[in-house]
Amino acid sequence: MDINLISDTVTKPTSAMLNAMMSAEVGDDVFKEDPSVNALEQKVAEMFGKEAALFFPSGSMANQTAIKFHTNPGDQLICDKYAHVYNYEGGGASFNSGVSCRLIDGHRGMMTAEQVEAAINPPDFYHSPFTSLVCIENTTNKGGGACWDFEELKRIKAVCEKHSLGYHLDGARLWNALVAKHETPKQYGELFDTISVCLSKGLGCPIGSVLAGSSEMMDKALRIRKILGGGMRQAGYLAAAGSYALDNHIERLAEDHKKAIEIGDLLKKLPFIKKVEPIETNIIIFEIDESLYDSDGFVQKLNEKGVRLIGMGQGKLRIVTHLDYTDTKHQAFLDILGSI
Repeated sequence: MDINLISDTVTKPTSAMLNAMMSAEVGDDVFKEDPSVNALEQKVAEMFGKEAALFFPSGSMANQTAIKFHTNPGDQLICDKYAHVYNYEGGGASFNSGVSCRLIDGHRGMMTAEQVEAAINPPDFYHSPFTSLVCIENTTNKGGGACWDFEELKRIKAVCEKHSLGYHLDGARLWNALVAKHETPKQYGELFDTISVCLSKGLGCPIGSVLAGSSEMMDKALRIRKILGGGMRQAGYLAAAGSYALDNHIERLAEDHKKAIEIGDLLKKLPFIKKVEPIETNIIIFEIDESLYDSDGFVQKLNEKGVRLIGMGQGKLRIVTHLDYTDTKHQAFLDILGSI
């Protein structure tokens, strides 16, 4: 039995999703004539209470597009030191937009309004980069799937308004946060200038993210997407998967969260586990006591039993539950863990 827990991006479309894809009505999206893409963009825009949305092949491209039109070369954005836009997008902020990142030493990928305000460079001090954007990631990947306190996000919004800063949400796993915290998309739409949401993680689509914002911003985003090579033709086959997932795969994320907590509870009972980070959604980050058990040997032993997980560096390991991690696989994995 193959139990792949390296990420929630390893899922494959369900049979029902495949049926939706294969029956999609398509056109040429570069000419904005693909009805399935247009329907997905309208659906996401309405969910978040935004004027418009744009379909992207990846979350990184959606984030990089948002950074591009929120900033000018030489500017600086503020984000947590764990932020995806800094750590996992290939240096795109500097390469694509010519901006630097002011990193905040937050908690599990989350910073406070006070930290954000303290990091803003004086706008009239031309020796330092001009601060123009704040980027938030919810849930936090390196933070172990942690969910932001919405009240803190509101306080950061007030700071952004006070200093005329853009406010972008990397909502790659926002669906998980919405389910875990019983929040709504419109709450986030009212708060952020732009929001990117991923379809190929918890929702189980094969590809795709959507960026939402004002009509003016999405007009700019369309041009930037073209420059970055993100224009696709009959993309409706992919967009149809997204529409199906939004209708059918959001509420089931609670199942992934439940399984993650059960895995975490078992890990805490193993004598060679040094620490398990708090678990709120579908990501478990833990550390092995190297004096009792070699972490590489632990990963190898799991591989031999058909279980795959991933290292996060600095002695940390990561497990991610997802759509294809079935009840049967879950029980098998718990049995394997308990036998080590």
